[in-house]
Amino acid sequence: MSFLVMLLALLVEKFSDWRVRIQQDGPWLAQLRRAEGNPRLTGAPWLVLLALVVLPALLLGLLLMALQPLAYGWLVLPLHLLVLLYALGRGHAKRELGPLRDAWRRNDLEAAALVAERDLGLTADEPAALARAIEAQLLWRGYQDFFAVIFWYLLLGPVLALAYRLLALVEQHAGDAALRERASQLRHGLDWLPVRLLAASFALVGNFTAVSRVLLHELLNWDIPARRLLAEVGPQAADLRGEIEPREVVARLDTLAELLIRARVLWYAAAALWVLLPWAE
Repeated sequence: MSFLVMLLALLVEKFSDWRVRIQQDGPWLAQLRRAEGNPRLTGAPWLVLLALVVLPALLLGLLLMALQPLAYGWLVLPLHLLVLLYALGRGHAKRELGPLRDAWRRNDLEAAALVAERDLGLTADEPAALARAIEAQLLWRGYQDFFAVIFWYLLLGPVLALAYRLLALVEQHAGDAALRERASQLRHGLDWLPVRLLAASFALVGNFTAVSRVLLHELLNWDIPARRLLAEVGPQAADLRGEIEPREVVARLDTLAELLIRARVLWYAAAALWVLLPWAE
């Protein structure tokens, strides 16, 4: 059923705006603000994470267990689909990069810097550094919006997919630094394996030799953040090396976007084989 849910999620995302309607974070964010303002939870970030991340995931697991025996398990399919759509990333990275790409096409470096700060929160002292930051942002968004969620969904179901998204929301929206730090630590653990799997996928759909040189040194490095690993591996896989010229930025972004698409196709193919192999035995 997992592969069917993935296909349905792909169709919903491509041909409707249901994902945006489903991804309503307002009620959950209100609970986050209430928990941060609760004096009894002050200085207890783990309790906040327990209440806002672990408890919803456990309730979802109990609901799935209750629905599983009914109608041969088909009642859980719409719930799987709703949770997966909710767990996917927010916004549309390609659309958000539109004004920035237009500024780079015009070779208007000042406008590109302003748009990058306004839309992406990125700043840099020189155009080349800004371009690298934008490339890293594109790779990170592609990973955390889709690949991390799909990995945990296929491996352990919608419960872990939901937990991953809730941790990401805590890290992004929490006002308490200690709470953000704890969420970041947990998310780092959840990112360790899927980001390396994505890097290996880049090797298969891109420059295998260049990726291998980078990945072999960092494969077992627990301390390297997922975002930094992607920023190092992605351009190597796409054969984007050397100095960055302003006129090449848009083409480089397109190349990285194509790399992410190829990796996504590879993951879909691997998921299909995962489903079919038991039938071949």
